[in-house]
Amino acid sequence: MKKLIEVSEAIDFIKDGDTLLVGGFGMSGTPLTLIDGIAASDKKDLTVVSNNLGEVGRGLGKLLDAGCLKKAKGSYFTTNREAVRAWSEGELEIELIPQGTLAEAVRCGGAGIAGFYTKTAAGTQLAEGKEEKEFDGETYILERAIRGDVSIIKGLKADTYGNIVYDHTARNFNVAMATASDLVIAEVDEIVEVGEIPPEDVVTPHLFIDYVVLNKYVKKGGVYVEQ
Repeated sequence: MKKLIEVSEAIDFIKDGDTLLVGGFGMSGTPLTLIDGIAASDKKDLTVVSNNLGEVGRGLGKLLDAGCLKKAKGSYFTTNREAVRAWSEGELEIELIPQGTLAEAVRCGGAGIAGFYTKTAAGTQLAEGKEEKEFDGETYILERAIRGDVSIIKGLKADTYGNIVYDHTARNFNVAMATASDLVIAEVDEIVEVGEIPPEDVVTPHLFIDYVVLNKYVKKGGVYVEQ
């Protein structure tokens, strides 16, 4: 049985300066309860790897507001104007990574692959300082795999072993990020007994999950709101 823990216990596993892999796409599939716990803590100098930094005052935007972040790696930061402001004023480091490259880099991190060559961003500022190689007359750049110290992901449901299913497209980056950190904490809406989730429905097997916490938000009208 995977250990069901309180959010405060989960946050204790995160150390200052850690790299966090955070699932989600926009606000979909984002572990809001865990993010709230981190924002309420005194964690500092965190590097977050995520598709985006939430919105102003929502999701990962709370970590920015709380001063927890040193750096953000991701694809799409303009949904949060405070992230753009913090970067422009030197308060936040940002590493922009094309979305497909980000997904593949995290997948490689979980699969034990050191890196890969891609045409994406070749010849742009994003390729500066990266190794280049020519294949079939075209230039590719080497992208290194991404791994984290801790992954926090969001599932719809877990059984008591920690097998995870997701809510439709809310699986997004969560699946890859569940494989690519030294410690993985899953936030879920519901925990059921082993056997209640059909084996063919399991997306993330329990062997990738270290701890599970329950989501304090409820879904109303397709949007998660705090209880």
